[in-house]
Amino acid sequence: MALLKCNTVMPARLKPFYAEELLSYRVAFAAGDLPLAWYHLERAHIIGQAYPWEHTKAHWLMLRFGFSIKSWKEVRGQVLRLLVGGVKSFVGKIPVGNTGGAKVPPLLSMPLPPDLQAILERKMD
Repeated sequence: MALLKCNTVMPARLKPFYAEELLSYRVAFAAGDLPLAWYHLERAHIIGQAYPWEHTKAHWLMLRFGFSIKSWKEVRGQVLRLLVGGVKSFVGKIPVGNTGGAKVPPLLSMPLPPDLQAILERKMD
């Protein structure tokens, strides 16, 4: 019988990277640089997608972003992801590297950006 890996808490070593991406998102959004803001949301999603709370927060912010730019496709896509994303994270069934936006199939694994791959693969120091 296979055991499910239940993720509940993001490791402390990842929290600063996740927080940095969210801060960069907020700064870019406040400055009106929407492409840069979205870029940082996608990166936060990649870092947090294995952890239910951080994964859900990334999708919540993406939903709010969709509303702010009046992208009903993004809003619809984020509502669907909010319904199942956290559960998938909890049981360790995530598409690694998926950027989380509505333009990307929700179950598609994607190549990790090299810097994020290094962060995610780094062993505990």
